[in-house]
Amino acid sequence: MISLKETVISLFLIAGTFFILSGTIGVLRFPDVYSRLHAATKSATLGVSGVLIATFLYFLFDMGIFSGKLILGIIFVLLTAPVGGHMISRAAYRSGVPLWEKTAYNQLEEKEKKDGQL
Repeated sequence: MISLKETVISLFLIAGTFFILSGTIGVLRFPDVYSRLHAATKSATLGVSGVLIATFLYFLFDMGIFSGKLILGIIFVLLTAPVGGHMISRAAYRSGVPLWEKTAYNQLEEKEKKDGQL
């Protein structure tokens, strides 16, 4: 019979895999670099974190090993992936990569006009 710990590990693996798969589909289907980058960073953050949490729980419950490296990996991914995605999209915006033609609202442009940077 399947135990509770195996169910929890499986749920984290399935959730992580779902986010990675949905991010891949988003990168292929979204129209501009900004929405593609959003799909890539958010899904990678949640997907990789889910898989790493499942791996940590597997080592902890089944093998009795507390892996500090996996905890550090989870923290590192959660802190750096969103910041990296934001900085890449900001650099793309500043270098003139156009938004999708159906973009309804550009908050950054309004902020830069107000601050006198544009």
